[in-house]
Amino acid sequence: MSEALSNAAAAPPAVESSIPSPKWQAAVGLGVLAVAAVMAAGALQIPGDSGYGGVGPNFLPWACAAVLGVCGVLLVWEALSGGYRHMADPGGAKRAQLIPFAWVTAGLLLNAALITHLGFIIGCTLCYALAVQGLRRADGQTGLLAPRRLFIDVLTGLIISAPVFWVFTQFLAINLPGLTETGWL
Repeated sequence: MSEALSNAAAAPPAVESSIPSPKWQAAVGLGVLAVAAVMAAGALQIPGDSGYGGVGPNFLPWACAAVLGVCGVLLVWEALSGGYRHMADPGGAKRAQLIPFAWVTAGLLLNAALITHLGFIIGCTLCYALAVQGLRRADGQTGLLAPRRLFIDVLTGLIISAPVFWVFTQFLAINLPGLTETGWL
């Protein structure tokens, strides 16, 4: 009896799964290897003059390319040796949700377009508020444009972006676009 149960648990599901076939899994691994090769080619363009501690400016790109290459090889090997094992069904909606995607994309694009005019803090706050609206819509939440919820989203965006701006500009001396010339907004 227990043998029949273990065989039933090991059998493939009768319902068609949304897990990609091993061919597509191998294609993902090959894509990761291609990205690693492009990163390695880019690292070749960076001069390797050693700096402090013998590490030059091309160390990190080479390290990223190497790690990505190892991951790509492991992904291809896993796909060719039977497919990704113990992979859960990805779930989610069968079709892309375009309205939430539009909200998140609008936040990113507006931030990129307005950051030099409005400054880092306001641009990132706007990006955060729009992205949260999109993510909430994707989750199926209601009452999204309620003034209290919008206020909390904007306040949270300010609480996140202002300290980041101040750390980068005041303590790390990295110039980020500000609203004023004082460096505090």
